[in-house]
Amino acid sequence: MNFITSFYNSSIGKKWIVALTGLVLIGYVIGHMAGNLQIFAGPEKINAYAAFLHSLPGPLWVIRIFLIVCLVLHIVMTIKLAVENRSAKAQKNEYQATTSFKPAKATMVLSGLVVLAFLVLHLAHFTIRSIDPRFHELPRGEFDVHSMVILGFQNVWYSGFYIIAVFLLCLHLSHGFQSLLQTLGINSKKVRLPITYGGQALSWLIFAGYVAVPIAVLTHHLTLVP
Repeated sequence: MNFITSFYNSSIGKKWIVALTGLVLIGYVIGHMAGNLQIFAGPEKINAYAAFLHSLPGPLWVIRIFLIVCLVLHIVMTIKLAVENRSAKAQKNEYQATTSFKPAKATMVLSGLVVLAFLVLHLAHFTIRSIDPRFHELPRGEFDVHSMVILGFQNVWYSGFYIIAVFLLCLHLSHGFQSLLQTLGINSKKVRLPITYGGQALSWLIFAGYVAVPIAVLTHHLTLVP
């Protein structure tokens, strides 16, 4: 127990928790994107996918709880590390702090909090269905995700906030990939550049995958099917 407590309270322990929970969350982000993109295959495909997920309520809730725990740990440890880093930087000279500035790294906590706020809104909108009353009168029943997504993204303000949140998420990820692998000890000079550029490329591929849906709705390439 003392080892666990010491590990949890140490800077290295916090970094490992952030890295491992980040790895889980990255996997979820990619999997969720793959599910979302099924909307381009038509209502039958994505609605069948939604019905399948809800046919397994036990495993689905286990996964949800696991993801929530990972998300909470990731946020708490990231904030604690940010506070510790700020205290450490206060002891360095201003020149060193300024020359090491990187936008993605500097906005990690802010982008994470904005994404968290959006996640709460997104869950209330599409999972709990407490925002748009039209979601309770869908033409193909409870699991008509195709109609629900199109109705939701027809709101320009919601789509705009969604795109901004996904942009900040990918900005967060572009630094997170490098930090994650560095924490896990995969950061030699030989692989540093491939990891950096590969992480950035994957981040913006994720961005493109997520924003493709609201953009397709707003440009009427995705429309309600009678």
